[in-house]
This record gives sequence, structure tokens and C-alpha cells, in this order.
Amino acid sequence: MGFVTTGLCLAVPMLFVLWLWGRPLLTGRWKTPGWFVATAGLSICATAGTWFVGAFAGSSMSSEESCQQAGVTYDSAYRAVHWRESSRWFPLHDRCNATHDLVPAWVNPALVLLSLLAVTCIGVAVGLAVVRRTRLRSSADA
Repeated sequence: MGFVTTGLCLAVPMLFVLWLWGRPLLTGRWKTPGWFVATAGLSICATAGTWFVGAFAGSSMSSEESCQQAGVTYDSAYRAVHWRESSRWFPLHDRCNATHDLVPAWVNPALVLLSLLAVTCIGVAVGLAVVRRTRLRSSADA
């Protein structure tokens, strides 16, 4: 029951935000710098959420317990050799042994793609703002 309640509490505001974001797509007003800045903001929020999913993957704060609850053997010798892997910011890994990672496989590619989307949207917003400003200056000079 708690999972359903949490899901509804997260889904309703997210649907509202997605509706506000997607409405300019239907009306044709998405070609403004503001829309691209908003898209970059949503992408940054999604990147942060994805990073938290990967950083806190597993069912407990102990990797050994999380591996046991996942039904995978915990290899302490492997973890001793690769001790830096689980403490890096990127790419995210929390390996139980050489073959099983507690971090879902989609997390690291999603982090890269969402970050690229944010940077691209900011670049397009700046480009649109510069073009708009030069058009206004050239029309005022004429």
C-alpha cells in the first residue's frame, strides 16, 4: 500500500509538470529560449534523480546485505581489489562480485544522455536568444 501511495504522490505532480512542459509542443510555441531552458531544467532534475537511484541502489546501506537479499554471492576478495569502484561519482557501480552489479544497467547511459540533453538545450536557448536580440537590433536600426 505504501508503494502505491508514494507512486501516486510522485506521479500526480510529475504529470502536471509534463503537461505544462508539453503544452507548447501542441501550440507551436516551443521555439523560444524559455522552453529550452525549462527542458534543460527538467533534464537536470531527471539526471539528479537517476544519479540517486544509482548511488543508493540496493536494499540496505551494507553492500554485503544488499547482495545477499538479491540472491547473489558477495565476493569480499573482489571488493577488496576494486574498492574504489563503489565510491566514484561516475560511472556508478556497486558490484557484489565480478558478474553482478547492484546499480541497474540503465543508470550510467541515462546519466550521459540526460546531461547531454541539458547542455544541448542550454546551447540552443542561448543561440535563440542571441538570434532574437540581433534581429531586434537590426530592425530598430532600420
